[in-house]
Amino acid sequence: MVMQSEQLTFPSLLLKHARERGNQAAMREKDLGIWQEFTWSQVAEQVQAVANAFLQYGVKKGDHIGIVGENRPRLYMAMMAAQAVGAIPVPMYQDAVAQEMVHVLIDAHLSIVVVENQEQVDKMLEVREQVPHLQLVIYDDPRGLRNYHDDMLISFDGLVEKGQAYGAQHPDAYMRSVEAVQSSDTAAMFYTSGTTGKPKGVVLTHAALIDRAKVIERMEGLTDKEDVLAYLPPAWIGQNMFSYTQCLATGFTVNHPESPSTVAIDMHDIGPTYYFSPPRVLEELLTQVTIRMEDAGKFKQWLYRKCMNLAKRVGTRILDKESVGALDRLKYKIGDFLIYAPLRNALGMSRVRVAYTAGEAIGPDLFVFYRSIGINLKQLYGSTETSVFVCVQQDGRVFPDTVGPPVEGVEIRVAENGEVQVKSPGLFKEYHQKPEDTAESFTEDGWYHTGDAGFLDTHGELKIIDRAKDVGKLLDGRLFAPKYVENKLKFFPFIKEAVAFGANKEYVTAFINIDLEAVANWAERRGLAYAGYADLASRPEVYDLIADCIKQVNEDVAQDKQLEGLQIHRFLILHKELDPDDDELTRTRKVRRNFIAEKYKVLIDALFEGKTSQFIETQVKYEDGRIGKISADLRIAPVPVFTTSSSKEAA
Repeated sequence: MVMQSEQLTFPSLLLKHARERGNQAAMREKDLGIWQEFTWSQVAEQVQAVANAFLQYGVKKGDHIGIVGENRPRLYMAMMAAQAVGAIPVPMYQDAVAQEMVHVLIDAHLSIVVVENQEQVDKMLEVREQVPHLQLVIYDDPRGLRNYHDDMLISFDGLVEKGQAYGAQHPDAYMRSVEAVQSSDTAAMFYTSGTTGKPKGVVLTHAALIDRAKVIERMEGLTDKEDVLAYLPPAWIGQNMFSYTQCLATGFTVNHPESPSTVAIDMHDIGPTYYFSPPRVLEELLTQVTIRMEDAGKFKQWLYRKCMNLAKRVGTRILDKESVGALDRLKYKIGDFLIYAPLRNALGMSRVRVAYTAGEAIGPDLFVFYRSIGINLKQLYGSTETSVFVCVQQDGRVFPDTVGPPVEGVEIRVAENGEVQVKSPGLFKEYHQKPEDTAESFTEDGWYHTGDAGFLDTHGELKIIDRAKDVGKLLDGRLFAPKYVENKLKFFPFIKEAVAFGANKEYVTAFINIDLEAVANWAERRGLAYAGYADLASRPEVYDLIADCIKQVNEDVAQDKQLEGLQIHRFLILHKELDPDDDELTRTRKVRRNFIAEKYKVLIDALFEGKTSQFIETQVKYEDGRIGKISADLRIAPVPVFTTSSSKEAA
């Protein structure tokens, strides 16, 4: 008998897959170098046992259950089990320090938390005095926990045993719970990245999440034969949508890497067909390619440059099935044999049929690079509050400067102040215990405030300029959109992060974080000795290297009269990498602009006051929790800027 709500809740979808494709792989996990497989039937059986254990522990509909760790099958099963009893899984960032977790533990009133390993167990034990309602910590990996004797701890295996015993005594309890779950019930709660304050719990229903997943399934023709690699934080809605929601909606296979350090190898093993990545990962992959080419011989470097110039000219047109001359098409086929196919293989993207990038704006140059070598990379636009999918680029209509048209079911309008506003079946229910914030997120007539500035072009494609609060003007009235120029800078392999300043100022300046691996490789080939990040970042040769990158961006930006004000006049290279542990980045690696502006005010003032150097002492958090200070006398360097009309150097 098929339940009426079967297509609308996660527990009923799990049962459906167990019936229809029970012997097919639902998940794989690499452990000690060997891929282990979990079929849909096995997953359903484990989920039922864990759900029964939750019932035995008194978990009720609407309770919250925390999930902390890397992508692991058992953590995913714990989420499914929570949903099966009407509870609400709350994924938390696994790289957050213990004190950062306290806010979520208290705000969501978590009494049960399922964690990956000893590291996460230690965090829970560290904060237990601050979270008196925390009663049970379930751990997946027992390594290192042999001598832990605490009534609050239980292994995942022990939990399954309890659930099996409970199920034998209460054989109908599980199905009663599953049938009681409604599509309008809350399915999960995700916390925002907290760029402007404390993270807020975003409440999303089964109907909202599954609706968005089904829309993309239809749009992209996704099937149960897709392979996905789950390598980003499960607490991020983007990863959760691709590897959890869409997996259960469509029935494809999700692959879990052995560790973050083996992702490149594991991706090569699996060869995903459906791929998702934020721009920062794509930037890192391109940096690796650039480093390898710099170490290659002269002929290979020449061949690579020749082929990439051709790819930039015709590659995206071939991918979009546009008309290309026979000679160029032949040259591209030769380039594909010699460069592009081996490059896709090295990146683990040989089988990719659909690839998405989201999370923040991607630089046009970076975007075009991947598409030019034959990877069907497309931009999408959305947020936690919209269940991700608001706009998605369509095959054959992919442009570097847009994020595509609204997808099925979505309406978009642009307010008079330039803010993009949305209506969608995927919209969130509320912010947890924050009715005022929830109300403020919507207009009086029911449109959601995205907080992004943008516009719809003549083809109905959405263009995002920047976060609305970050877009400003220079003193002379010219546009200041920092993200645009920052993305241009980050295309260079030597620049890992950039933060631009210029609102209400005469010109634009920037902080730069160098990419240690790329710049170190560059320095070593030139015999330039250094003693760590701060030393390398301060070298005159490195300043010249970064100045040349900025000069190229300035020349490019100067081609557009509307954007010429974004040229960077002065810059400095920070003495430390911006770090989430120091609150400078969110856990999803987004820049916390207001915090940085306050923390480094003395440096920003120095950039605009014409100084040639500035001393600063900065507090940092070490991995072991200790607090320390590092100081440096940072050099401030000028960069040439260009006029719009001729792109000749103006200063």
